[in-house]
Amino acid sequence: MSNTPLFSTHEWMIAWRYLRAKRAEGGVSVMTWISVIGIALAVFALIATLAVRSGFRAEFVDTILGANAHVTVYNSISVDADGNTSRLMTDYAERAEALRQVPGVTRVAPLVKGEVMVTGPGGAAGVQVFGIFPDDLKTLPRIANPETAKGSIGDFAAGLAIGSGVARELGIGLGDTIKLISPEGTKTPFGTSPRIKSYKVTYIFSAGRYDIDRTRVYMPFDEAQAFFNTLGGADELEVMVADPENVEDMNLVLLRAAGERSLLWSWKDSSGAFLRALQMEDNVMFVILSVLVLIATMNIVSGLIMLVKNKGRDIGILRTIGLTEASILRVFFICGSVTGLVGTAVGVVLGSLFAIYIDPIFDVINYLSGGGVWDPSVRGIYELPAQLRLSDVLSAVALSLGLSFVITIFPARRAARMNPVEALRYE
Repeated sequence: MSNTPLFSTHEWMIAWRYLRAKRAEGGVSVMTWISVIGIALAVFALIATLAVRSGFRAEFVDTILGANAHVTVYNSISVDADGNTSRLMTDYAERAEALRQVPGVTRVAPLVKGEVMVTGPGGAAGVQVFGIFPDDLKTLPRIANPETAKGSIGDFAAGLAIGSGVARELGIGLGDTIKLISPEGTKTPFGTSPRIKSYKVTYIFSAGRYDIDRTRVYMPFDEAQAFFNTLGGADELEVMVADPENVEDMNLVLLRAAGERSLLWSWKDSSGAFLRALQMEDNVMFVILSVLVLIATMNIVSGLIMLVKNKGRDIGILRTIGLTEASILRVFFICGSVTGLVGTAVGVVLGSLFAIYIDPIFDVINYLSGGGVWDPSVRGIYELPAQLRLSDVLSAVALSLGLSFVITIFPARRAARMNPVEALRYE
């Protein structure tokens, strides 16, 4: 049994001649080029958009998981005999050790947290202070990154680690002294007096998120306990897990290990609404850009219809000498599908290059526009990210080729069903 090819050699030859033919020869090369360019631009826009959206989500999630707890464990409110409320954990060391034994937990760090006013030579700012052990601070990837930090994290025990945004706001650098002012200070017969204390800046980090770098200060755990009047206790436990994307599956076992009065708050609880909105936006953008691809592929229809009209005499002759309707259909299907293939290939190359070289491209755009195109205080991250994923590229290719092939069938069928007698009557 012989294997007959789907498209014969003479069908490819005829289709190739039609694609190359100029208008004077009855071809539609201009429309062919317009179709190729339109599809290429549509596929480029789709891949570039998907790459930027994927990069934005990956960067956003990475900055969350690299500088924040995957799960925060804290106490429910307790009330003492005098009516004072508290969430303080006095047994934080034992509970932290119990959480470390849970399979999938990679890190547990006790924290003391408080909001204070910090002052420096350049002004004042409100910040959030995290009291943490030096060894625990070194295990935060986004904080302990030496490529983006100034100073040595090994000097943290002798002072404070502050975000680059805080340093910029206060106009300070390594070795400078800042003052922390807490409204919850010492209680006196005349009321509560603010607690004011000076500290040396020994480490400046950049977590890659504007809101973190602009508001966060790390203080040695023992010093934070003394400053916030929480001696012997911690405010919460910072837990990191091996699979943060599925952290909700560990809620029950973490609660059991943390003990009574424990409550959990995961990174998905705090950022889940934003991530869901981002996913919805991704879906909407894909649909909108799919319509753009559809519009671009419609140029193939108009080009083929013109080609069929111009080649009516040729179709009649080909049918007369023995070509079947199926052969004529395949000839014009090749014409349309090759246009879609070439346009899709060019679009994939352009979209991939855009995603790979997005930083220099964006630098040029920023320079030509005079700067200030990307505002990190609004966007949250410092630069426009892009992540080229194979699944996104394959989705764009499948969409473009699928539409190109389907749309090509209709004018190709019209050509195949043309009556050769009618085609040659007026020739």
